[in-house]
Amino acid sequence: MTKKILLIDGMALLFRHFYATSVHKQFMRNSNGIPTNGTQGFVRHIFTAIKNAQPTHVAVCWDMGKATFRNDIFDGYKQNRPEPPEELIPQFNHVKQVAEALGFHNLGILNFEADDVMGTIAKQYEANSDTQVIIVTGDRDLLQCATHNVEIWLIKKGFTEYQKYDQNAFTEHYQLHPKQLIDIKAFMGDTADGYPGVKGIGEKTALKLIQQYHSVEGVLENIHALTPGQQKKINTHIEDLKLSKRLAQIEEHVPLNVPELEQQITYEHNIDKTLEVCHLHELYVSYKYLRTLYL
Repeated sequence: MTKKILLIDGMALLFRHFYATSVHKQFMRNSNGIPTNGTQGFVRHIFTAIKNAQPTHVAVCWDMGKATFRNDIFDGYKQNRPEPPEELIPQFNHVKQVAEALGFHNLGILNFEADDVMGTIAKQYEANSDTQVIIVTGDRDLLQCATHNVEIWLIKKGFTEYQKYDQNAFTEHYQLHPKQLIDIKAFMGDTADGYPGVKGIGEKTALKLIQQYHSVEGVLENIHALTPGQQKKINTHIEDLKLSKRLAQIEEHVPLNVPELEQQITYEHNIDKTLEVCHLHELYVSYKYLRTLYL
């Protein structure tokens, strides 16, 4: 392959490493009193991923505010989430400043989630055999974007352990096409995102239904063949089911000029510059880690 595009779910890395250290009150404040624990974990993680993936292009994708087009569809979408801890709030801007200084392209589109941005970029390259796309995230929803040359790296442990899925790995694990994850989520709902699904139908039942009938629509066409209990649950919550399918689907048509973006996210690794930025921003834990990783 001539190109390898690494897409980073910025919030996933920031939140993961903030909470991993904040439980022990390790906020690592800089001389201005700004906590840097999440930012430092982000930096260590992204450069470890770069070392593993050896990308030619890198973009860090971000959510842009709380409201997206999904809130227009369902006003309860993600409204059940608590406010972030006060030590995390200043790191939202700080981590983006650091990412830009490190030479990464920060990418976010108003009214869309980072998942939609990454899904749109992945869609543009899914039939391009000369390009591989790797998405580093903690969000299993992105598995629906896996193809033969789009690989999802789900963060598992630390900076180096992932569950890696392309289309073949997903199908082998679930006996489904990745896009059918949308139908699974439609039945299950998502408590984290706050949409309902069908009350009383969990992952195990949803998986069986979609393996047998292939889609939400296929289940509804064959609802007479289901158990009386399943029929009652689905008929009672049929509008929630249809709503949840719309909310579960990643939008792959975010307004992006992908050929132009490709030029903007070209990446060349420079460890000396990276260490200089870490020192300037007082990211001393990251500085020490990266010296060990690269030198």
